[in-house]
Amino acid sequence: MIEWAALFSMVNLLALIAWAALILLPRWPALLSGILYLGTGLLCLIYAVCLIGLLSGLIPNPEGGGADFTTIEGVQAIFATQAGTTIGWTHYLAFDLFVGLWIARDGDAKNISRFIQAPILLATFMVGPLGLLIWLGLREPAARRSGRFR
Repeated sequence: MIEWAALFSMVNLLALIAWAALILLPRWPALLSGILYLGTGLLCLIYAVCLIGLLSGLIPNPEGGGADFTTIEGVQAIFATQAGTTIGWTHYLAFDLFVGLWIARDGDAKNISRFIQAPILLATFMVGPLGLLIWLGLREPAARRSGRFR
């Protein structure tokens, strides 16, 4: 049986290490690949194994309950379990890290200072869509100035 609290802590630590490396370390190609595959990829794999295992019954859920994504009550019930919270949180961590990696690569390609990127990456880490929204607002004029609008 999966110890959901331990898995929750593990995915948090994995994401924190990847984010710290993305924000603080030089962006060597090997580091960016590591963040993509050992960070985002591993989080996606953990998510997929847990979700498929839980939905198929291969991983027992002692808290019971099925997945109902069609109502707010159904989604609330999913997140009311340790399994649902851990799987859902891993989903957020994986996607936010992927978006952060894209922001970092995009910012570097457009010669946007890492001092400008850093608070946006922190915002993406803490409140994903808000960080992405800030980046999208900043990147467009910078992209037009640099002639790298893609």
